[in-house]
Parts: sequence; C-alpha cells; structure tokens
Amino acid sequence: MSAAVEKPFLVVSDLHLGAVPRSTEQAFREFLDYAGREASGLLINGDLFDVWLASRHFVVRDHIRVLAAIADVVESGVPVYFVGGNHDALEFGGELLRDDLGVTLLDEPARLTLGAFDALVIHGDGVEVAAPRYRKRHPILRSQAFRWATQRLVHLDRIYERVANWSGTRRVVERHLRGESTGPKPFASLIEQWARDAIRQDPAVEIVLAGHSHLPALIEVESGRYYVNSGDWISHMTYAVLPANGGSPEVRRWPDRLLFVIGDETNQAPLEATKTG
Repeated sequence: MSAAVEKPFLVVSDLHLGAVPRSTEQAFREFLDYAGREASGLLINGDLFDVWLASRHFVVRDHIRVLAAIADVVESGVPVYFVGGNHDALEFGGELLRDDLGVTLLDEPARLTLGAFDALVIHGDGVEVAAPRYRKRHPILRSQAFRWATQRLVHLDRIYERVANWSGTRRVVERHLRGESTGPKPFASLIEQWARDAIRQDPAVEIVLAGHSHLPALIEVESGRYYVNSGDWISHMTYAVLPANGGSPEVRRWPDRLLFVIGDETNQAPLEATKTG
C-alpha cells in the first residue's frame, strides 16, 4: 500500500471582506471548507476584513458565517494562524479570533515553521522606505487604550461607518467590477526588496510570506529559498501553497485551483466570479 500523501499548507491574504461583493465572501467560505479537508494548516496573512470592528461580545453580523467557517477549520484539527493587516487593525486585539475561534495570532515579523519551510511572515504594511526595521502602521488604532475606548465609550456603528469611509478598498473593487485596472501596486517592490534582504541576512529563512501589495509573487531569491506574496481576492483570487515535502511553493487561483501565471495581469479573477449577487 502506498504511503499517504501529506497535505500542503495554505496561505491567503487581502480578502477585504465587507468591501468585496457577497459572492467573494461565499467563495472564501468554500475555500475554508476546502482548507479544512485538504490542508495541514492555514495562514490568513492580513486584511481578512476591511476596517472591521469587533467588541468583546459583539461582531459585525455580515461576517458571522465566515467566523463560523474559520472555527470549523480549527475544530477539524487544522491550525489557523492570523496576522493583522492595516485594514483589520482594530480586530487585532484578538479576543474573538483567539479566544472564541481558536486562531493563533502572530506578531510581526513572525518566525515559525509552516509546512516544510522555516518561514518569516509579514503582512507588508510595516515595510518602510530605506529602513531595515519592520514597524506596523496605525499604532494608535492598535493600542489597548484605543480598543478600550471603542468598546466602552463610543458607539461601534459610528466608528465602523467613519473608518469604512476612509478605506479606499471599495473604490478599487468598483474599478474592478467596471473592468478597469485596479491601479498600480506601490508597495510591491518595497516588500519584495525587504524579503530579499531578509533572506540574504538570515541563512535560516527559507521563505518570506507577505501580502498587502495585492500582487501575487513567487520569486526564488536563492536556491530553495523564496519570496511569496499570496495576492488578493479583489482582482486575483489567489492563494499560496507550501508543499509538505519541501518542494517549490506555488501560487494558485480559486476556485479552479489552477497555477497562477505570475506577471500575467490578464490572468485575473473573472468579473462574473466577483459580481454582486
């Protein structure tokens, strides 16, 4: 009898649920179901939600089904890791994801073993121009004092509406639905260079995983050592696959699970897959 095939580790980022059409959220729930059956682990590398707020006892009702689906993945025995992005910073307190769903929260940069790789994980919003350090943006929004105030002093609905208006994600989604370009990816080159430097400075790092730029990437910086960006679910619907046997990582597209052709911007998520139902 042949040995069982070990399951890969999956990485996804920049879903921006709340700004994208409901059909995208449904597709992500199907992806979570797939991960619970076919993955050894799942990393959600930032911007799961778009300027989403949660208190200790209440959540935004639009996303209850996604939260339940994440809990199902954890309960199936598949570990789920979460890195806070710049659009879900206010949820990064972790009471809900950590205590209620069983998700492991990661500080950045995070060092851990994912699949067969010694990985360095960042969302990407902490990359600064000409600065080797990694510093998250919006430190006030991430502070314990601000989170305390939002949960006790100010009405959550008003905060959500105000912060949602600051987000530019909805305009990016609207351009995609009109068939227009979603614009340049200004952070892509900075994140790539940061990843290259991190790999060269630390011989133990085998892979750097990032998101934030909304641009999928898979670069073999040195032999057997990679920079991988899992892309986004606005215009690419991509995720990264880390083989359990230590082979080359891959970037694939949901829902067809086909290999994504890096650099081919015509290989985007079809509009009919992201139209509002």
